[in-house]
Amino acid sequence: MQFEELFDRFKNIKVGVLGDLMLDTYMWGRVERISPEAPVPVVALNKKDYRIGGAGNVALNLRALGASVSTLSVIGADDDGRVLRELLLDAGIDTSYLLDTASRITTNKTRIISRNQQMMRLDNEMTSDLAVEDAMLLEAHVLRYLDEVKPDILIFEDYNKGVLTEAIIATVVRLCRERGILTAVDPKRKNFFSYRNVDIFKPNLKEVREGLNLIGEDATLPWLQGVHEQLHAQLKHRISFITLSEKGVFYQSPDASGMISSHVRNIADVSGAGDTVIAVASLVYAATGDVALMAAVANIAGGLVCEEVGTAAIRRERLLEECKVLL
Repeated sequence: MQFEELFDRFKNIKVGVLGDLMLDTYMWGRVERISPEAPVPVVALNKKDYRIGGAGNVALNLRALGASVSTLSVIGADDDGRVLRELLLDAGIDTSYLLDTASRITTNKTRIISRNQQMMRLDNEMTSDLAVEDAMLLEAHVLRYLDEVKPDILIFEDYNKGVLTEAIIATVVRLCRERGILTAVDPKRKNFFSYRNVDIFKPNLKEVREGLNLIGEDATLPWLQGVHEQLHAQLKHRISFITLSEKGVFYQSPDASGMISSHVRNIADVSGAGDTVIAVASLVYAATGDVALMAAVANIAGGLVCEEVGTAAIRRERLLEECKVLL
């Protein structure tokens, strides 16, 4: 494989990311004493960062690799929403199909960090399903996006925050299949079995165990192949791509199946790794149709971002060099 050629193909791939957008706020400081009011550390803040999170982090990873990316979601008509939209635009991500509404707030996860350790996280969010009017508007925006942009692949990025309802999922999958557009899914428990007839279904091992009510057995290749059969019986999807944490990844399609071990890394933070994996996997598969290559490159990418503190997009040149060395 000529990896320079593969990575050059990415700039011709158009990707839509549909799901729960979030704003990640990082407040950095130092701890020098315990509060006299309660047995908790006092953090003296000295820096505040805003970053793109949730489905937006998937879009950010795709954009970092050169793809043309659009976000499709509903956020609040609030200050956090305006900050998030500006961050997306600054990153070169299309927000033409992004809705804001006064009926919701923008999800903001605030992390307080000292000495590279997270002290606390504060979540400001709504998790109820979209109102009927907002859901209808989102579906209309998705339809317009599919017909105007004609993407190569659409990624469902589900964080159980209410944007991806069962009805929206079914409608958008149908619209994509009618137009020959690939679909990939990073699911969560609530809608786990709603993603029928998609191309790539990418849960992690914990989500698989919970979804299928499996306990006890080690994740061996034969066991995972059985898991794929159980998933396929309900979802009728094409490809299972399961991340196995420190054990690597598993993939199975009608033509290929295998496990790939993880590479040794200095792990600093696993947050956002799943976003990177689904982004890279979707992009490689859209560019090549090669399931084994998709799994191998995404496995490397997921390990690389775990070396960074906080959610961070994959670095294109670093991933390229690692692919050359490891593959």
